Amino acid sequence: MSFFGFAEPQFRLMIFVGGLLLLLIAEALWPRKTLHRGYRRWPANIGILVLGSLTVRLMGALAAPLLAVGAAVLAEQQGAGLLRWLPLPAWLAMVVGLLLLDLLIYAQHRVFHRIPLFWRIHRVHHADLDIDVSTALRFHPVEIALSMLIKVAAVWVLGVSALTVVVFEVLLNACAMFNHANLRLPLSVDRLLRWLVVTPDMHRVHHSTHEHEHHRNFGFNLAIWDRLLGSYCAQPQDGHAAMRIGLQEYPGRETERLLWCLKMPFSSRD
Repeated sequence: MSFFGFAEPQFRLMIFVGGLLLLLIAEALWPRKTLHRGYRRWPANIGILVLGSLTVRLMGALAAPLLAVGAAVLAEQQGAGLLRWLPLPAWLAMVVGLLLLDLLIYAQHRVFHRIPLFWRIHRVHHADLDIDVSTALRFHPVEIALSMLIKVAAVWVLGVSALTVVVFEVLLNACAMFNHANLRLPLSVDRLLRWLVVTPDMHRVHHSTHEHEHHRNFGFNLAIWDRLLGSYCAQPQDGHAAMRIGLQEYPGRETERLLWCLKMPFSSRD
């Protein structure tokens, strides 16, 4: 599968690197908050990204259908999936597939907050003491593997095309970097955008140390799910400038160490 003359992996990498560089520049020019730890957190966050990427590559090497794209190809070959049973044109099937996959990620995120075993893994992401574009890269490799397996199951059941999967994963990655960015948008732009997509101010609430706030605003791409399903919180109670980021039980600089992040889900502290 190629995009604009580039193979799929190269296309994904170009979008990722290009988006990361643009957001780094934007954060430097228009920062929303003063970061307390700043770039000290980056080695751990990037290290987690590398290990997560290696985990995905290993899954694909073990069996192509363990990845969402491979599962989509196999499902298409075998005629599996609900969307293939509906008389939809290709473009509408893609739109429906993108919406359903986005709803799945929203639901998965809520479940990972609700079930203690999954929360132990997901809290690695929330333990970051600041929030910027690097926070979007900070997901434990176990969570990356679980998320991929959930997507594989959904792709098989829904029967979304391989193209739909690639487009969704590219959008998900780009939107996650955008809404984690330490980026100041004009308030009028933010108010308008958050009716459609999750903005940095909207998602920052989700990283508040206040428990009633970090169990809100679960969306990554579309903002509609939080509004429809009762998990929307417009603004943090302390204001964006003063709000504290992270988890109250993990206020120390150990959260910036890669080994600590990898061991965190298995630590004895609740």
